[in-house]
Amino acid sequence: MTTAKLIGLAMAAAMTTGAAQAYGSCGKREAIVKVLEANHGEVFAGGGIETATRIYEVWTSGADGSWTILMTTANGTSCVMASGTDWREGVVVPEGVPG
Repeated sequence: MTTAKLIGLAMAAAMTTGAAQAYGSCGKREAIVKVLEANHGEVFAGGGIETATRIYEVWTSGADGSWTILMTTANGTSCVMASGTDWREGVVVPEGVPG
């Protein structure tokens, strides 16, 4: 995670307690998403449900290749699970063509 992204997410994240805080930068989802969109140009790329109480989202930026994985709990708290650079889209390999 870049220093600028970490600082921005830390400023946006309200202090939380419990297991969610152990993952890293945590706060209200709305605040973290605002930072990802405004400061990093990231947009929602996809995600899925892990359990009845947790979903995971991938946010990416086509402009600079940054990416972030968010985990959001049922109470609306999101935590940055991972982030990085040099995101690249997956390529669909046609059936019958070796990958």
